[in-house]
Amino acid sequence: MANSVLNIIKIGGNIIDDEHQLDSFLEKFSALSGKKILVHGGGKIATRLANELGIEAQMIEGRRVTNDEMLRVVTMVYAGLTNKTIVAKLQNLKCDAVGLTGADGDVIKAIKRPVKDIDYGFVGDLLHDSVNTLAIKKFLEAGFVPVFSAITHNGLGQLLNTNADTIASSLAVSLASLYETSLVYCFEKNGVLRDVTDENSVIPTIKSEEFEQLKESGVVHEGMIPKLQNAFNAINKGVQEVYIGNANNLHLFQQGQFGTCLTLK
Repeated sequence: MANSVLNIIKIGGNIIDDEHQLDSFLEKFSALSGKKILVHGGGKIATRLANELGIEAQMIEGRRVTNDEMLRVVTMVYAGLTNKTIVAKLQNLKCDAVGLTGADGDVIKAIKRPVKDIDYGFVGDLLHDSVNTLAIKKFLEAGFVPVFSAITHNGLGQLLNTNADTIASSLAVSLASLYETSLVYCFEKNGVLRDVTDENSVIPTIKSEEFEQLKESGVVHEGMIPKLQNAFNAINKGVQEVYIGNANNLHLFQQGQFGTCLTLK
């Protein structure tokens, strides 16, 4: 049974790329009470650095192809510059953060994505047993706040670039056996909107059966569908609730007023 509450917060590149937004977000994150984990994506810094080094960034259907050269760049940026900048800023806010890749403490092990129609290179996919829950529990129980970059490893000495949304979801599912776990996806919208042109038309709660109706009616469409499917997949595997909302409103989370809450029933 769960013995305390754990909040796992995921932020995207739009926050990382804007120092003012990042500072504001980290203030709100550091103020959250209880056990918490931060998962961050990469932002545009890796692409900019790759260009400066003469390495062409290749994207297929919105997904980064990670060849040997690009893996070096994303590791330097995600696990190095971005991760350690966030950790340093959190320490300044008296939040005792520890920056992690999947290789540190063997906390997340992945497999290299199999080549089918497309070779994505050194991209890691997670399995049901990828997360080392007991190792992460040690960090949490010692009072640390883990900050995960989107770099994992395969246990054989190979680093892998892994989707940050997937890392956040896998952490939430795995740790749900130990804690009352909520997963929070922060992005640029105020939540799931009934009308995409109206930021105030946030749907406060969506239950599993309502999700199907919203898809059929076209209210939820395109890029939001896989986001919500992943969220409900996590809920079906034991995660208490998943929230989707604006990073600028994170201070409203523990007041129960943040974005859209997804629940089983």
